[in-house]
Amino acid sequence: MKKILIITHSKDNQSIDLVSEALKQQDFLPIRLNTDLYPTDIQLIAEYIDGEQKLFLQDELGATHDLSSVKAIWYRRVRLGEKLKEIIEGKYLYAAIEETRRTFFGLLACLNLKAFTLGEREKLRYSEIKQLQLKVAESLGLNIPKTLFTNDVQAVQNFAQKCANGLITKMQTSFAIYEDGKENVVFTSDVTEESLAQLDGLKYCPMTFQEKIQKQIELRITIVGDQLFAAAVDSQVSEKSQTDWRKDGIGLLKSWVAYDLPADIQQKLLHFMDYFQLNYGAIDMIVTPENEYVFLEVNPAGEFFWLELFNPPGFAISKSIANVLIGKVLRRESITNC
Repeated sequence: MKKILIITHSKDNQSIDLVSEALKQQDFLPIRLNTDLYPTDIQLIAEYIDGEQKLFLQDELGATHDLSSVKAIWYRRVRLGEKLKEIIEGKYLYAAIEETRRTFFGLLACLNLKAFTLGEREKLRYSEIKQLQLKVAESLGLNIPKTLFTNDVQAVQNFAQKCANGLITKMQTSFAIYEDGKENVVFTSDVTEESLAQLDGLKYCPMTFQEKIQKQIELRITIVGDQLFAAAVDSQVSEKSQTDWRKDGIGLLKSWVAYDLPADIQQKLLHFMDYFQLNYGAIDMIVTPENEYVFLEVNPAGEFFWLELFNPPGFAISKSIANVLIGKVLRRESITNC
């Protein structure tokens, strides 16, 4: 049976099961590599003798998988060495983590020589550059918000004067702040007059500022290969979700509906994916009350499972991911054989 390697972690969501089942239905064997368990609970072996390369995974259940014959890789999530800090003394921890990373990514580089990868690491890192996303989107004819990236307080105050409908701020990375054992996720927020006057800490941490776009609906457009799955939600029905729909993501879970995206917007988004050579991306857009489409960003490894599980039919995203992995549909790929 042909093998597909799924690179993720042990706490990943239902998307892994959805795609794995879609692969099995087409007689492909999904092999799950939980990176948070490496190197403490699983072993990777890369051996080179007399011109022969052998690559093996011994997983946490004790099974051994020959990775040399893997046909494709889904590079989804990486959390290497998460248990090391509980085991190794601080003075040795950096060395252990660094060797873990270099060994893992070295093996992955060797697999990439012959196996197709959905979500190549280098392409993901490049496509995550928010400034570049906006520039490319605009060059393709998509509308984007007025945007400022800075740690200069005066620049923010000047920029605010150019945004008649107000200002929002957000971070380029997704993270949470932990206080008293409680997780506080950092969401997109409105910038008030009061906060504009209290930006002293900005010089220590640059932030992203954008004009506030009036919303009729918000779109999540999941692109897999050349297939687009457009979903819409009215984020303005909940006070919590008006600035960032994720603040009431659970409340809106079943409110997403399939959306008929105009053909010209579809083509521009596909050209956007072509530019970054992405086979998967979750794109966020706003439709204004004047029916204008405004591009916000792409997450090259964004979530999709809630659309498929809670808003069927019409969102067979996992099947499309499986089809790209097995080479059944269009791929944007670059494989070097050696």
